[in-house]
Amino acid sequence: MSPVPPAEYFPYFADATPIGLAHRGGSTYEPNIGRENTVAAFREAVGMGYRYLETDVHATADGRLVAFHDEVLDRVTDGHGAIAELPWSEVSTARINGADAVPLMDELFEAFPQARFNIDIKAPAAVAPLAEAIRRHDALDRVCIGSFSDSRLRAARKALGPRLATSAGPTDVATMRLLPSALSRLLRSPAQALQIPVTHRIGPVTPTIVTRRLVAAAHRLGKHVHVWTIDDADEMHRLLDLGVDGIVSDRIDTLRDVLAERGHPLR
Repeated sequence: MSPVPPAEYFPYFADATPIGLAHRGGSTYEPNIGRENTVAAFREAVGMGYRYLETDVHATADGRLVAFHDEVLDRVTDGHGAIAELPWSEVSTARINGADAVPLMDELFEAFPQARFNIDIKAPAAVAPLAEAIRRHDALDRVCIGSFSDSRLRAARKALGPRLATSAGPTDVATMRLLPSALSRLLRSPAQALQIPVTHRIGPVTPTIVTRRLVAAAHRLGKHVHVWTIDDADEMHRLLDLGVDGIVSDRIDTLRDVLAERGHPLR
């Protein structure tokens, strides 16, 4: 088996660490409340200096790729129904916070040509249109793909080839609590990044998986560690003290200030 290229091999990871990732554009930053995953929210983050934007993708019934977290429109829009069962002509009329349209992933690639996108594939039907959009916009070097499905990750890697940067899937994340025995699995993983929560519930227990030991082990394997979703300044400092490479946050103002305080301003 050929060795997995380290994160530094991929342009997506070329920036100095630690990096800040704007979760859905920064959905609890006051100007963005109620506007998650909208062009307006991402514009706020980019205007603040963020280069790394986290989003999610679903496919409509007619194969259009939208940047949207939920399976259904109901929670954050005035529309109703499952995205996978609706044509784009209907999804496009829904409004987030009464004003913002659900964006196509094409729109985000076009609106923010300097941004790097961390994209969570939320449904199997989104894999093929995502691969097509990435190729259409020549965006392979500025995306990292993740998913809560190992099969979706495998499909994305197969579709886009070895130049695609990806994060670890759920099976790898679940085994991290078994360190050091999990190291052999992490070594075989094709992922360049471990994008993980601080804790991970497994049955009746909720072990802490982001530890100094884990971060050091990941770095020895050439992998980055990004932690989600962190909104508290003290917790951000604690994680950065452990050596994590990135923090995903809804409170993009808080994360900006913490990074600046530690000598890593966004600009």
